[in-house]
Amino acid sequence: MKRTDITDIWPEATKEQIDRLMDINGADIVRAKGEVDALKLQLTTAENEIQALKMTPPQSMDKELEQKLKSVTTELEGLKQANALRDLRAAVSKETGVPAELLTGETTEACKSQAEAIKAFAKPAGSPRIRDGGEVREPGPAATRDKFAAWMDENFPSSASH
Repeated sequence: MKRTDITDIWPEATKEQIDRLMDINGADIVRAKGEVDALKLQLTTAENEIQALKMTPPQSMDKELEQKLKSVTTELEGLKQANALRDLRAAVSKETGVPAELLTGETTEACKSQAEAIKAFAKPAGSPRIRDGGEVREPGPAATRDKFAAWMDENFPSSASH
């Protein structure tokens, strides 16, 4: 915008009014140029990124994605197998009464065989026989009961009940 443009539209404008309009117009132009410069910078950055992508062969991106897919698929299969094995051991545990944590087999048959072996090992061969029930077998001064009574009499004479 020029001063003559303002006087053509508004002939009675004073010099101060024209100066004020020119200052406002100048500020608008500076702000607009700043916005244009920022947009040019964004455009240049975007063009550089496009050039970089054009230089990167798409096959390498496909291979990278393919490798990631294989990795995730392998991990998923491993988790599925681990869950199936845990479920199998839990079922055998429920059926046999042997804790699932003790089972290491990978098939139902192997786990059942292992459970039977664990149960056989854990089961005692029978109740132990206790030969001495505490009764006195040999009467006389050599009996343990008599020895204890004699000791009590010696050490605590007032509590003797004989």
